[in-house]
Amino acid sequence: MLCEALLLPPLSSSATISQIVGRISLKHPSLFGRSEKLDVILDKGVNDSNVVVAFRRPRPEWLSQQSFVIQHSMTPEIAVHGFPADNFTRSGSRGVNLSRLSLGVEINEPTTSKWTSGTSVKFEHIRPVNNDGRSIARDHEGFPLTCSGNLHDNMIILKQESGYADVKDNSFLRVNFQMEQGLPLVPKSLTFNRVKCAVSKGIKLGPTFLVTSLTGGSIVGDMAPYQAFAIGGLGSVRGYGEGAVGSGRLCLIGNCEYTVPLAKNLEGSLFMDCGSDLGSARHVPGNPALRQGKPGFGVGFGYGVHFNTDIGQIRVDYAMNAFSRKTFYFSINTGGAGS
Repeated sequence: MLCEALLLPPLSSSATISQIVGRISLKHPSLFGRSEKLDVILDKGVNDSNVVVAFRRPRPEWLSQQSFVIQHSMTPEIAVHGFPADNFTRSGSRGVNLSRLSLGVEINEPTTSKWTSGTSVKFEHIRPVNNDGRSIARDHEGFPLTCSGNLHDNMIILKQESGYADVKDNSFLRVNFQMEQGLPLVPKSLTFNRVKCAVSKGIKLGPTFLVTSLTGGSIVGDMAPYQAFAIGGLGSVRGYGEGAVGSGRLCLIGNCEYTVPLAKNLEGSLFMDCGSDLGSARHVPGNPALRQGKPGFGVGFGYGVHFNTDIGQIRVDYAMNAFSRKTFYFSINTGGAGS
């Protein structure tokens, strides 16, 4: 599905692939003979995994579609608890991983010409573990990894997500808004409000194309360190490792990319990314960003080539960060795969 971030920070060193994710997807179109749909998806990476089981009953297209979802993921907490290395071009692991189990209901409203909307209610059980799979409540410096201070956090989350897309021949505008509300319905459940909004605008300038985007986020109320907004990496500020710019209660990320056609199915691009935690890192419990020496603000710029193929777009990007250190990114973005 995805091959992401081939990092070569010091050009004299050997190349390492930071993430390869393979996907197995099983779908049953009529589980009990009444058009019930069952989807089972397994994503397996080098150091992480994700399993999703979704069951959907048939409903008319003009009504909202309801899905019952069970999901379990295991991921390294590099973005928040990892340390920046090689002048922030890589993020090293400190042996903290996150086991997340969720059960809930997703409701997707009928799609209009430009708007999409979805609501979900789910219970989440989150447990930090070390590399041996043993539950831990504190990191190697003795700071808590959960909001409760125990070996796990429980929360009930009401999530609302809305999207708007206006695509024309010479331009497009896309807006995505997400809001999560932690509900105090079980003992010691986290109560919080987490909002994230992304706006992107593309304009065709003759044969070339200019795309700008702005992403902002905020979280108030109860908070565990793993909920912080991580800034830095391929989907954020290129030229930095995952989360190497900062992690805070607030985030603001800007991206600009100018694409020029070079040949059939071949494009070149110039880009600049920047991001900031807006000074909010100190408000994250344990202040992991300060302890790891993250700057809180970063700028990256560079160029790349894109190959449009039948399996998707193959991208090779070369980025430089504010410390004049270089990084190569290699990615395959398939149209049917999610990230």
